[in-house]
Amino acid sequence: MAAAAADEAKLESFLQWLQVAPSPFPSLLQLLCSQSPKVLNPDPSHPQANGADLRGCTIRACGAGKGFGVFSTAAPEPGARDGVVLVVPLDLAITPMRVLQDQLVGPRCRALYEEGGVDDRLLVMLFLMAERRRPGSLWKPYLDMLPTTFGSSLWFSEEELAELEGTTLYRATVIQRKSMQSLFDEKVKGLVEELLHVDDSASSTEVVFEDFLWANSIFWTRALNIPLPRSYVFPGLCGDQHTRTDDDVCDSGLPAHQETDVTAKDSTADENSRSSNTESIWVEGLVPGIDFCNHIDVKALATWEVDSVGNATGVPASMYLMLADKSSVEAGAEIYINYGNKGNEELLYLYGFVIDNNPDDYLMVHYPVEALRQIQSADIKMRLLEILKGALRCLLPRSLLDNGFFGIRSNEDKDNKKNISPISSYSWSGQRKVPSYLHKIVFSQDFMSTLRTIAMQDHELEQVASLLGENG
Repeated sequence: MAAAAADEAKLESFLQWLQVAPSPFPSLLQLLCSQSPKVLNPDPSHPQANGADLRGCTIRACGAGKGFGVFSTAAPEPGARDGVVLVVPLDLAITPMRVLQDQLVGPRCRALYEEGGVDDRLLVMLFLMAERRRPGSLWKPYLDMLPTTFGSSLWFSEEELAELEGTTLYRATVIQRKSMQSLFDEKVKGLVEELLHVDDSASSTEVVFEDFLWANSIFWTRALNIPLPRSYVFPGLCGDQHTRTDDDVCDSGLPAHQETDVTAKDSTADENSRSSNTESIWVEGLVPGIDFCNHIDVKALATWEVDSVGNATGVPASMYLMLADKSSVEAGAEIYINYGNKGNEELLYLYGFVIDNNPDDYLMVHYPVEALRQIQSADIKMRLLEILKGALRCLLPRSLLDNGFFGIRSNEDKDNKKNISPISSYSWSGQRKVPSYLHKIVFSQDFMSTLRTIAMQDHELEQVASLLGENG
């Protein structure tokens, strides 16, 4: 009961902080165009509101131990035009630009960024770690709402991880844990403690590896790839909007080497977004409110979009949640989005859950390197595979496994196959290229070439060696 009451208190504080009043943050345009923006000193005991608009939804607990979700508050009215249920100003998003312009840690983060010491993602993680420890953080009501533990394999105990031994997920988890621990020891711990020292109220806080693990999980489970309007990322001088030129840009907060080759067209939008802008710059970040939407493994009830000028929402430079089919949403129903076509290994690794009978499951077939070392003429074959860039693994889709290697058996299966897109959906991290062989009944050519190489007899190896010698 005490835990439930605490969750309700955090939720009430967050909803108050999130909506109604204008943002207490300087807008990103003000930050980018001002030489000396006003330093804010909010009272953390009185959470401030940030102008989000909950038009047809609310955020509430999904159930014991299930976190929070976004729920419809009323059935759409007949003839309702837009289906917009939630609007969040982009100034509220935690992005690399926001971190670089932060009043406390921005100068040091900018130096690290320009030196190449951190990339966009690590920059956001460092910021999350520092803000979580800072009592007066502007994002405190939001950060208090975020989960503190996760079900992903990175959080497994040694006993739980042992259950995965022999799988691709086990190897990926072990490698990532070691990599994160090394990065924390060598860089992250010192940098976060340095960022905390600029605030006397948090300077004595000890930073531990679990803080980094938490920030990493928050980023990978909640960050969106946001198609920001170019004019928002690179605003002109704070004067007449109609007299700006391409050269009249304020300091964007991005180093010069980051300001090129980052534009994208509508065709590369996330599956949950349909940006109306003809040119966008993709920026990864957290969008409080919208990031509480959970995943569904069937058709999503909603998509999110960016409104650069306010035509759709009346709120310029905002992100909004829009119902995909207004007629199918009942009052009180949870509003889901879709995280993309991901198999259970990927879902468990990134998000900590799996889906029964997941249609996007794949089986990774691989030839163990340990077994390769034990075959006849192993050294020669391994060298040959290296030259040929042979693939030791092959991904097989669930649909292929369901039907065996003899093709589709029924008219229903044929109809289902017609509906399979040759290109996988977009995830928040961008387009996920689908191997060309996934909808065929054969292994990939690269994998087959590897198997043929491994099966070669000595006289065949001699012939290959001779041919390679003739070709120099």
